[in-house]
Amino acid sequence: MAIPTDTLPKQEVKLSNEEVLRYSRHLIMPEVGLEGQLKLKRARVLLIGTGGLGAPLGLYLAAAGVGHLGLVDFDVVDFSNLQRQVTFATGDVGKHKTEAAKARLSGLNPTIEIETFETRLTSENALELFRDFDIIVDGTDNFPTRFLVNDACLLLGKPNVYGSIFRFEGQATVFGYPGGGRAVLPLLVSGAASTRLGAIVR
Repeated sequence: MAIPTDTLPKQEVKLSNEEVLRYSRHLIMPEVGLEGQLKLKRARVLLIGTGGLGAPLGLYLAAAGVGHLGLVDFDVVDFSNLQRQVTFATGDVGKHKTEAAKARLSGLNPTIEIETFETRLTSENALELFRDFDIIVDGTDNFPTRFLVNDACLLLGKPNVYGSIFRFEGQATVFGYPGGGRAVLPLLVSGAASTRLGAIVR
């Protein structure tokens, strides 16, 4: 599903000579071109979580030239993260993930702006955090937060880019089509897990 770009801010932006060189492979693609690259530069994307899903997402969004990235995470880098959370290096262990991720992404692409929010996403702060961003990317790993992200996006009319992984399986989609309602996320569990977590049906 294509993400509508006609709702993005229309402030005047241009590419510097350095950016033209940096994004040259995008610019020669008919599907992107100059217009598409300028849309990327105008975009404001909020990434919820910088871990297993958020780490590669942040790298690719930064490399692609998304002009303003927001990073939301309350955790610190642990040794056990390093095998899959590719934003982080051994020297980042013990640092706040937002701090380490900002340093890594700024090094990858110093032409973009990166805003960090060292906080847990809650029902008290979600609307305020989301308000100034065009697109919300959900890189979280638990169902209550995913429902919270979806509800806040629905209330604010923001596209919700959703991805999840489990072992060797993954899925991705975009919620936020016109007239859409709350996303239905069935939780299929069995045995003791079903007693503890129940089934989410809405």
